[in-house]
Amino acid sequence: MHHVTAITAQASRNLEFYTRLLGMRLVKKTVNQDDLKAYHLFYGDGLGTPGSDITFFDWPAEREKRGSGSIIRTGLRVSGEEALCWWIARLSKLSIPNSGLLERAGRKLVEFEDPEGQRLMLIDDREQASGAFWKESEVPKEFQIRGLGPAIMSVIDFAATDQVLREVLKFRRTIGYELNGSQVFVYEIGSGGCHAELHVAHEPKLAPARQGAGAVHHLAFCAADQDYYKWAAWLKEARIPNSGKVDRFYFRSLYFREPGGVLFEIATQGPGFTADEPLNSLGERLSLPPFLEHRRGEIEANLKPL
Repeated sequence: MHHVTAITAQASRNLEFYTRLLGMRLVKKTVNQDDLKAYHLFYGDGLGTPGSDITFFDWPAEREKRGSGSIIRTGLRVSGEEALCWWIARLSKLSIPNSGLLERAGRKLVEFEDPEGQRLMLIDDREQASGAFWKESEVPKEFQIRGLGPAIMSVIDFAATDQVLREVLKFRRTIGYELNGSQVFVYEIGSGGCHAELHVAHEPKLAPARQGAGAVHHLAFCAADQDYYKWAAWLKEARIPNSGKVDRFYFRSLYFREPGGVLFEIATQGPGFTADEPLNSLGERLSLPPFLEHRRGEIEANLKPL
């Protein structure tokens, strides 16, 4: 994973939840480059490491209509069952409903939602847990979120999505499990592990989702910087309709929609969030890529204070 981007209609409340309650670092405060009136907020580990970020577009949207063709839960990795138990106690103390300790596909986890219904799960990744601690987090370092874990997506036409994942993105299909009466297939890439999985739920009778607050907008996979042009060429060769090369300044992107309706992104690891501000002050001011800096006054005037 590189990042998951979701939608909030309450940016200030969103900032409070992810930085204070979940203890993540605001590693970049910028704008949606396709909608300059909307914030794009990135929360990650202490270094803003690719693979640690859950990000949000700030749009005045109604709540999502849940359904198929969408990401239905985002995983966040922690280290060990002790960490999960600590989080269950923290969520309960703060009156946030949660599932308690669950076990699924051989891993222990706890499910909960943010105030707008964004579906999340904390998942034990003791063996491969990595990530940079955030020294100013309210969460003790041994319990901090280390990065993204598996995302679960729902599709109606499983065969078409399966083909793209295996033949285009080169995922491997491994184990499966049942979730709420539906079959879920687990895919892994690279060396595998909790940080390199995508779970696909086959829900042929589910109505299509409608995006809104509480929904995931897109899911981004991490590519080495030197492979970016190879991926662009490969998508063209595979005849996958896509955005073409997009330079986001902090990383470079390719976007395409898989057959089930979920928007995928391939994003490079670099240049990274320190391209325009020092590591020790990430996220403290509004950052704009160089091609938007000349419009700073106009952009800041249209943004709500956080």
